[in-house]
Amino acid sequence: MADLEERIWQALKTVKFPGMGRDIVSFGFVEGLSLDGGSAQVVLQMTTHNEDAVRQVRDDVERAVAGVDGVGAVEVEIKVSRPSGPGGARPATGAPGAAPARLLPDVEHVVAVASGKGGVGKSTVAANLAVSLARLGHRVGIVDADIYGPSMPMMFGINERPRIEANRVIPFERYGVKVMSLGFILDIDTPVIWRGPMVMKALEQLLVDVEWGALDYLIVDLPPGTGDAQLTITQKVPLSGAVIVTTPQDVALIDARKGLSMFRKVNVPVVGIVENMSMFVCPHCGEETAIFKHGGGERTAELLRTRFLGAIPLDPEIVLGGDEGKPIVVSKPDGPHAQAFQKVAEAVAEEATRSAAERPNLSIV
Repeated sequence: MADLEERIWQALKTVKFPGMGRDIVSFGFVEGLSLDGGSAQVVLQMTTHNEDAVRQVRDDVERAVAGVDGVGAVEVEIKVSRPSGPGGARPATGAPGAAPARLLPDVEHVVAVASGKGGVGKSTVAANLAVSLARLGHRVGIVDADIYGPSMPMMFGINERPRIEANRVIPFERYGVKVMSLGFILDIDTPVIWRGPMVMKALEQLLVDVEWGALDYLIVDLPPGTGDAQLTITQKVPLSGAVIVTTPQDVALIDARKGLSMFRKVNVPVVGIVENMSMFVCPHCGEETAIFKHGGGERTAELLRTRFLGAIPLDPEIVLGGDEGKPIVVSKPDGPHAQAFQKVAEAVAEEATRSAAERPNLSIV
């Protein structure tokens, strides 16, 4: 049965939405697949005004799945949401009438860095990703959306209050990256005890009231989990994609899968998975030790049909760099860790560019 399901998934990957270059699986249009004996049930969810396109997708799915050896009958259910907002912008939540506000008109790509649970080094990955994109020649900003545990002040070594000019907050700039965090405003020992509406308002202010200027990439360091902050960002900002950070052990991978599923449910493209703390390489003998297991991120990416962006080794230098306000890609720009982060940055840029190229098609279907 598992083999049959896998062959059906492969068949679904051959079906493309009319006028788009990617298949319906990579776009996240396939909400569910179930088997009952030789009968296959496929559930799709998409946002479009184009009834002809819906009919064509239905026909193509039925034809592709029926062609799989072992399938006797095919049932296709398509849930259609109507685009709303200027130009028919796609809803962020899949619900009719919920279109993302264009809060950042001068930002080309907004990329979220997320994790299903805390303690996996998400903020470290976000900071080094931002600097790596800047080193590739892009104009980059990073917003610390982890309201309850902001890390960017320490990651970038900033202990000052931001300036206000004409009622606009001026972000700091370090290592070629514009940086903004709630941690610049609150005292370091002040706990944030806020309910959901206050969190959502604070996030909106971090995006709207900051003078970001023209950026190629704005990296959003999200808090762990799948709560108010994540939903606020997906509703307010048209995300180019999301990067999921995990460590190799099973408990982290379970939560990473939940985070990935959340982004797919709100129609945000998942760029891929980064496995952090992948291996420890002894600085004296060079021997590799899998402290938290190894390879779980790559296996999860394969299972969930997304891209494996790379493995970041566990190294005390990364921790020291974060504590001292100097990301590893700055302190050791030619080292193996910087090279690993650069590969992640190149993959993010590639996927974001591809998403942007296809975005106009999404608004007119």
